Amino acid sequence: MADVQGKRERRGVAWLVCGRRTKWLVVLFWLLVIVVAAPLAQKLADVQENDADSWLPGSAESTQVLSLSEDFRAEVIPAIVVYAREGGLTPADRARIREDVRQTGELRAHGIRGAEVRGPVYDKRPGPEAAQIYVPITMDAESWERIGPAVDDIRARVGGSEGGLQVHVAGPGGTAADSAEAFEGIDSTLLFSAAGIVVVILLFTYRSPTLLLAPLVAVITALFTAQALIYLLAEHADLTVNGQSAGILTVLVFGAGTDYALLLVARYREELRRHEDRHEAMALALHRAGPAVLASGATVVASMLVLLTAEMNSTRGLGPVAAIGVAVGLLAMLSLFPALLVIFGRWLFWPLIPHLGSAEPTERGLWARTGRRIAHRPRVVWAATAAALALLSLGLLQLRADGLSNADSFTDKPDSVTGQEVLAEYFPAGSGDPLVIVGDLGKRAEVTRAVRGTEGVVPASVGRPPGTKAVDDGRFLIEATPADSPDSPAAKATVERVRDAVHAVPGADALVGGGTAALLDMDHATAHDNKLVIPLVLVVVLLILGALLRAVVAPLLLIGTVVLSFTAALGVSALAFRYLFDYPGEPTDFPLFVFVFLVALGIDYNIFLATRIREEAGRQGTRAGVLTGLAATGAVITSAGLVLAGTFAALGTLPLVPFAEIGFAVALGVLIDTFIVRSVLVTSLFLDVGPKVWWPHALAGRPEPVLREEVSPSPAGRSQDA
Repeated sequence: MADVQGKRERRGVAWLVCGRRTKWLVVLFWLLVIVVAAPLAQKLADVQENDADSWLPGSAESTQVLSLSEDFRAEVIPAIVVYAREGGLTPADRARIREDVRQTGELRAHGIRGAEVRGPVYDKRPGPEAAQIYVPITMDAESWERIGPAVDDIRARVGGSEGGLQVHVAGPGGTAADSAEAFEGIDSTLLFSAAGIVVVILLFTYRSPTLLLAPLVAVITALFTAQALIYLLAEHADLTVNGQSAGILTVLVFGAGTDYALLLVARYREELRRHEDRHEAMALALHRAGPAVLASGATVVASMLVLLTAEMNSTRGLGPVAAIGVAVGLLAMLSLFPALLVIFGRWLFWPLIPHLGSAEPTERGLWARTGRRIAHRPRVVWAATAAALALLSLGLLQLRADGLSNADSFTDKPDSVTGQEVLAEYFPAGSGDPLVIVGDLGKRAEVTRAVRGTEGVVPASVGRPPGTKAVDDGRFLIEATPADSPDSPAAKATVERVRDAVHAVPGADALVGGGTAALLDMDHATAHDNKLVIPLVLVVVLLILGALLRAVVAPLLLIGTVVLSFTAALGVSALAFRYLFDYPGEPTDFPLFVFVFLVALGIDYNIFLATRIREEAGRQGTRAGVLTGLAATGAVITSAGLVLAGTFAALGTLPLVPFAEIGFAVALGVLIDTFIVRSVLVTSLFLDVGPKVWWPHALAGRPEPVLREEVSPSPAGRSQDA
């Protein structure tokens, strides 16, 4: 009877992927896909947008000013060359500075317009110790990719610090160039880091040097295919892609794709012990494990698409980028990967080849013993576990997700940060990154007076910048230098005061933009996104769980455990950032990204466990089904959690604090979810609640058999591994 059922189950879509002839068609299809996709994937960096427009919402005041200011002048990003010597600049220093002005004035490559180079400007003390020159870099559609080379040219012309004279390139141009350098090679860095981590974990998990080849081939194929699709959408459908979303894409595809591979391999290896024909074994593995994998991938995709409701362009763009990556990874792991396994045969598992009739090694393993121990006093276990996680969550009191300054965003100290510190010591700290005010021409005098009288503005700096039109279409443009560092809370407060002042001028229709205003608008947009996206993700995941499990109580319990896992991970991370890594704070979008990734990806493991428990509950009762489900899925879910945590930890290889913080927190959260929440908290909760966990399904009212002290996975149970 079981053999008849197996023959029925192997028919259908699962058999198409791994049939004796169709497996070759699947591989041929993906081979054609990768031939087309690989060249397009290499172009993804060419369509990345890392300018303010690509991050800010279109409705933000600073975005409107950026658009209006294009009518007055070509967009420029200034590099500030700062010179300083303790005790005063020497005549030789002054001669060198004049020569540097001439040198930078002659530059024409990379959009550096020598006619507008301004300076030198010396500090105002009797024996000036510092000077600065202003080198504007003109911008166009492709100039963001040229900022790095442009600043490199400037640095080559002005030389470096020597003989006691400090020379640094700061300002927005210097910061942008150093950021571009940090992002340079991000795709290859994360690719090799994630691949290396996956190889190590797969070797540890499979203990086979040959088996890891199939998942690596499949996941790299999925990554290149996803990158090609995203490139086409960015090029022809206005999809916003930046360095952040491109980097996270690599991690997501590697982490999620390898997780799905681990789950399928575990089920395939089990079926190989029961079936001589590997094609039949794979068909059964796909038929039985595929729905859980598909549901998990759909949960991640749906959660990522919720990001489309965000105000921040960068966050909204990440949604479809991540969703495409996971969807393509899911497709590759449910088609290409099984076909490769069947083509290579059993020898791929060498040296631990699963032969027909060999014993199932997980029957009495660690997770079976863990379940039996929990079953003795499940209420005490879940109460103690929940209390411990709640205690860890108190670390949230140390969370300071109110943004990072440019200086705090790097794990090292680039030249632009040092230069900004020197600049702030001798000149107004906001030099080179002014506020930009656009308003009605008839109110220019009143708006100018209002700006000059605002606390935090350098009064002498307010006016029309050189190289701009005086008026355009009945509007005017002026600039004002903030007294504080452009990315500081004090400068953001100055922007709010200036906006209040100019908005109060009747009929001026004035708007305030600039770099500091853009940072302030990002903070406001992110705060809005945190309040909107997080609840929506919870609702989407809850609905998917409800549809999958056909219950209400179980999904609510699972969502609650994942949220508790998130708060604990965030609490421990905040403590680590304060007292271990000495990070000064977190970016404003840090809680949102950690939440989305932890809930969307962390719920995967609960899906694998809960679906298996539900299957077993129909045969042997809920409590016995819980122990069988944990014993059958424990090892593979643990391995999957290690892979996902390892790939997110790869973000720490980048010299950028926001990436390192997100990678650490998500990796920690995945480990907490894998080893504590899924294995202990969920198991003990389901054991304590019993059949009522399936309410309102009929399983909730089914009589529960007496739970023996020791329950081992039954042969029937082992044939339905999630």
